[in-house]
Amino acid sequence: METTVKRSHPKGLWYLFGTEMWERFGYYLMLGIFSLYMLDGWNNGGMGFDPAKKSDIYGTYLGLVYLTPFIGGLLADRVLGYRKSIIMGGLMMATGYFLLSIHSVTTFYIALFCIILGNGFFKPNISTLVGNLYSGDDMKDKKDAGYNIFYMGINVGAFICNFVAAYMRINYGWGHAFAAAGVGMLIGVVVFLIGTKHIKHVDVIKPVQEGDMSTGKILGLTVLPMFIFGIIGYIIPGNFLGSDTNDAFIIGCIPVIGFFIYLAFKAEAKESRAIKALLAVFTCVILFFAIFHQNGDALTVWAEDHTDRNMPTAVSNIADKLGMAQVVVNNDIVSADQATFDKTIEEMRAKEAAMPAVSKEELTAKGKYSSEIGQLEKSRKYFTTLPGDQVPAKGTDLKLYSTELYQSINPFWVVALTPLVVGIFSWLRRRKKEPSTPTKIFIGLVITALSALVMVGAVFATNDLTMKASSWWLIASYGVITIGELCLSPMGLSLVSKLSPPRITALMMGGFFLAISVGNKLSGMLSSLWEEMPQKENFFFLNFGLVLAAAIVLLLMLKWLNSVMKENNVA
Repeated sequence: METTVKRSHPKGLWYLFGTEMWERFGYYLMLGIFSLYMLDGWNNGGMGFDPAKKSDIYGTYLGLVYLTPFIGGLLADRVLGYRKSIIMGGLMMATGYFLLSIHSVTTFYIALFCIILGNGFFKPNISTLVGNLYSGDDMKDKKDAGYNIFYMGINVGAFICNFVAAYMRINYGWGHAFAAAGVGMLIGVVVFLIGTKHIKHVDVIKPVQEGDMSTGKILGLTVLPMFIFGIIGYIIPGNFLGSDTNDAFIIGCIPVIGFFIYLAFKAEAKESRAIKALLAVFTCVILFFAIFHQNGDALTVWAEDHTDRNMPTAVSNIADKLGMAQVVVNNDIVSADQATFDKTIEEMRAKEAAMPAVSKEELTAKGKYSSEIGQLEKSRKYFTTLPGDQVPAKGTDLKLYSTELYQSINPFWVVALTPLVVGIFSWLRRRKKEPSTPTKIFIGLVITALSALVMVGAVFATNDLTMKASSWWLIASYGVITIGELCLSPMGLSLVSKLSPPRITALMMGGFFLAISVGNKLSGMLSSLWEEMPQKENFFFLNFGLVLAAAIVLLLMLKWLNSVMKENNVA
């Protein structure tokens, strides 16, 4: 069925846009509260993990959630097809979010497994379908713009979700917030099913060609060794990468990385050059994602502990009525000396533990008392670095922007800036001056490095963390990194679609997500250094140096990369 209107974007794009918007609504709702949930005390409804365990789990989860697309992309290419894979993946992810709404250690880990596996089937294949919609000669010059529009859908969902997360968490607790993520994912699946008639013509399973490795052999040479290497990394005495899970993850990735290198050298000459070019870009963008995905960990901690989140009165009056304000209180307990405060909280926790919890009324009463204790602890922590003249008088409170709302700053900038970035590149294209896709990625890396310097300024503004920084520092930093993101992340998806040999497009898309996976794991490893670095500006200087180094490496390869693009008749 022909669904492309001349000189406009394919109709299928808008259904993929809607599907991805709702899928990312669920994904980023969960991610926006994930670190806060793990740090919150068990009696408050959280997991009660210490900061090191939180960063370890965060990085491992983000790493694995982008590692499985390698498997999902391969199976979609060869066996399942893209639409079936997307529906399967969406339902698995919804299951995971609903399981997270159950306050249990067992269901916590089962839920993460479901989300990790579901994302593997969903993520590479919806991105591949977007590229396939632009495979015709009349559409290929619009592919970059198509991916930018698709990327904006991601961020519409990511922007909305944190307001829902804040409302559900403040008014009903963690479980309801995670359940809202599951509902969002189910809506995404429904949107996809409604629009499938506009997409099915580009859902084509690629037959294995003569000389190609069988699907079973690929899985046998990658997935099985990945588990074996991972187990070896986990049981090796000592931790050369900081923790057993870090060692297991990075060592486990070695067979998969080795497979892609083998693929590059085994292919015929022209395909080999294209795959090598993709792998070179993948290597450079690892460090972008290592920095970018600290928004859910180190930067969330920064927003929670070191950012002035006080709402202006005009905003707080409305937010309070909508149940969207986080409240901190000052009273005799909060303002007491440290020893008295600690003793009081200990006594309250003992009383909480002794409270009956059988009937519905008893459970409600115990939950309410737990929330009161949690509010006292969070109030005390917030006031620690607040100037004395800003601490409210005893018996009064402050209304704060909920920490997870800061996760909406980046997607807000994406939605606001995407038309501008697309417009600039379109203007340059009409004048035959549009940068090549690899050049756009290089520009994105440089701009990303600059965003880290904004946070260096934020650290200095706190006077060595004795004060709170204005929210404008985070808003500015997210604004800068968003420009870098728009030059890099959707362009990476576009580059894979342009250069990949057609029969392994989803597999190579899985390779791009493997690079994101390694970058995400590194983000958790870097974030774990946050607690260890007394001079926090050095943490952001480290981020700056790492991304700038990746940009320099890519700059040295630009001439070669552009020649490969030209050889494949793409820009």
